[in-house]
Amino acid sequence: MAKAPKGDELVKYITERVVVYMETPKEVRKQNKQSKEPWVLRWFGYAPYSILQWFQMNFKSEAVQKEAPPSSKV
Repeated sequence: MAKAPKGDELVKYITERVVVYMETPKEVRKQNKQSKEPWVLRWFGYAPYSILQWFQMNFKSEAVQKEAPPSSKV
């Protein structure tokens, strides 16, 4: 019996993945996506992730302060 070419195995694998994706409801896919950790955390750990969060929090608060109109004191 001859072996199947690797290209056929790849097509079969991709087809199975697409069918599973299409059969899962959209809500389940969305819920699975939200439950994942951020990629930075998975790749580098908590230290770089916490630094990133700190920078985002500081720059966001500075942008809000710049956008706020100056209070007029009478």
